Amino acid sequence: MIYVWVWLAVVLQRLGELVIARRNENWMKSKGAIVVREPLYKWIVLTHIFFLVFVIVEGFMRHRLSASIPLIPLVIFILLQILRVWCLQSLGRFWNTKIIVLPGACLKTSGPYRFFKHPNYVIVGLEFIVLPLIFYAYITSIIFPVLHLILMYYRIPKEEQALQTYKNA
Repeated sequence: MIYVWVWLAVVLQRLGELVIARRNENWMKSKGAIVVREPLYKWIVLTHIFFLVFVIVEGFMRHRLSASIPLIPLVIFILLQILRVWCLQSLGRFWNTKIIVLPGACLKTSGPYRFFKHPNYVIVGLEFIVLPLIFYAYITSIIFPVLHLILMYYRIPKEEQALQTYKNA
């Protein structure tokens, strides 16, 4: 039963983040922000949805949901959630799941963003490895990080281009 609670906590966290993203999007648009059309976005959303489904289904199919939760992956996942919150808080109202640019706004370089440009994408990639390990979902821990890398290969340049295009607009 603990597995269901862990899974539900992650799902609720992600749904909460979508609420925050929508609120931030509305605020940014009220300030004149530009939402960059991104056909890839639906694939990012679907990847995250299927990831959560695959984690619980593979764990159930392996009959491992009655096993004790492996401590090391759980601790790593909790640390990743702390880093994830740090990313979101560092960007504040500028954090979003979409590519949205507020012309003239300064690029955030605080928090983890002072160390490198896309820490949240790294954290998500690591989550795609670690969360499945908690559920003994080994196939999921291989497939979804690869999908994430492919998606970020296309998304990050698109985001960088949008930031460059609209930074002084």
